[in-house]
Amino acid sequence: MRRLMIVFCCLAVFTVSLHARPQRDVSGPLRYGVMASTAALPIVVARDMGFFEAEGLEVEVIVFASPQDRDAAIQAGQLDGASSDLLAAFFFNAAGFDFRITSLNNGRFGILGSPNSGLTSLADLRGRRIGFFPNTMTQHISDSKLDAAGVSMFDYDPVAVPNILLRFEMLMNDQIDAIVVPEPFMTAAEAQGAIVLASTDDTDLDLGAFFFSGNALRNRLDDITAFHRAIYRAILLINENPDAFRDYLVEQMNFPPAIRDQFQFFTFSKPALPTEYQFIRAQNWLRARNVLQREITLGDIIDARPTTGW
Repeated sequence: MRRLMIVFCCLAVFTVSLHARPQRDVSGPLRYGVMASTAALPIVVARDMGFFEAEGLEVEVIVFASPQDRDAAIQAGQLDGASSDLLAAFFFNAAGFDFRITSLNNGRFGILGSPNSGLTSLADLRGRRIGFFPNTMTQHISDSKLDAAGVSMFDYDPVAVPNILLRFEMLMNDQIDAIVVPEPFMTAAEAQGAIVLASTDDTDLDLGAFFFSGNALRNRLDDITAFHRAIYRAILLINENPDAFRDYLVEQMNFPPAIRDQFQFFTFSKPALPTEYQFIRAQNWLRARNVLQREITLGDIIDARPTTGW
């Protein structure tokens, strides 16, 4: 069986010197970076509904077109906070960036087979070609889901396709057997005939996270705590009547209008930190993939203060 060996490390994104990190002036609005995805929905709702303002807080939400652009802004010290995921926390720390998780965040990922692949289950992916962004949540989800189905990380052909639009197009054109993607690409692919083999709805594998810089946490802890309170207020509102926010999917999250009514909302969770089990599982996976060598503890990558006591 042919295997495509991937040599790729997310640490390569962090190429700036470990000396003299740029420090943003923490006065003025909190600058928070997001991708246009369902994970960002509570943030834009909190902004538009005035929940930040009600907390006496001004938040500038910056929407990035790609994770690379977001991470470049983090490198340059242009953001006080950003939404990413648990795996990124390891890479931030290993590269010397003082950027810590203050809470997990919800989203949804799916593993989808191409329309004409004939796939019906995860077990069918043994020996097949699966596309994802290597050493990120997409590969972690692929390996974890397949392992649970009896397919090891060495029993399929990984294909490195960092560009999510290209990944989507390759699947829909039957150029690859399966892909791992977040929303809205999961719903859009299913609407066009792709086969949903698994999602993260029934697992704790979707480990999106809110991050804030050490500089912001040292100087604006009260504001960051208020940020999380406003987010939780937005979460309660969305969970109470998710259909009221379908227009947000198109106008703010870049969903294709054709899938506005097909998207199935999930329940957003109250801000909370990753568990020790989630931390150990993610770290063990990174070591198994040989992309993390240094010892990192849970305390190195989290700050519990913004979500403690409320």
